[in-house]
Amino acid sequence: MSSRALPPPPPPVQLRTWPDRQALLTDRGMALRELRRTYLAVHRLLLLWLCGFGGVIGWSLLVLTLQLIEDKDPLAFVFGPVFVILGLAALAPAVVGVVLGMRRDRKIRELTDAWVALDTDPSTDARLRAPGASLTWCLSSLVLCALGLWASLGAAAYAEPGQDTHSDVALGMGAGTILWLTGLIGVRKALGHYRWAVRRPSPAPARGGTHR
Repeated sequence: MSSRALPPPPPPVQLRTWPDRQALLTDRGMALRELRRTYLAVHRLLLLWLCGFGGVIGWSLLVLTLQLIEDKDPLAFVFGPVFVILGLAALAPAVVGVVLGMRRDRKIRELTDAWVALDTDPSTDARLRAPGASLTWCLSSLVLCALGLWASLGAAAYAEPGQDTHSDVALGMGAGTILWLTGLIGVRKALGHYRWAVRRPSPAPARGGTHR
C-alpha cells in the first residue's frame, strides 16, 4: 500500500563495520524510528480506509445487477454485465491493496525484530510503543467496526417482508461486513503492535559490538 523504501536489514555478523557501540546504536535508532513511523503512518490508515470504501463501491455495483434481475428489468441484459465488470474493477484492487499492505506490515515487523535484536537502548526502545499513533489507529478503526456492524445487522434486522428485496439486504450486509473487516484489520494492527512493544524481551547489550 506504499512504495516508500524500507530501511535495509542489519548486515550479517561477519560484515558489520561499526567502529563502536555508539555508532551501532545510532544506526539502530534511525532504522527503528523509520520502521515505527512507516508502520503506523496516518497515510497508511487512510489507504486502508480507501481500500475498504473501494470494496463497498465494488460490492454495491455487483448488487445492482441482482437488483435489476429481481425487478425483471429488461435492461439487466445490457447493464448487468457492465455493473459486474465495474464492480470487480473496484473490488479487486481493494482486496489486492489490503493483502499487499498486510505483507508490507509483516516485512516491517521482521526488519524491526532484526534491528531490535542487535542491542538495547532504553530511549529508543521506549518510543517503539508509539501510544499516540496506536491509539489513533485503534479508536478510528473501532468507529469503522461499529459503522459496519450497524449497517450489516441493521439491514438484516429491519428488513420488511414484501418491501425490502434480497438485493437490499445483500447490499447492507455486504457493505457493512466489508467496513467491519476493514476496521478489524486496523484494530488488530494497533493492538498487536502495542502488545508486541510492551512484551518484547530486551536483548542483552552487545559485547565488543563490532566486526571489521
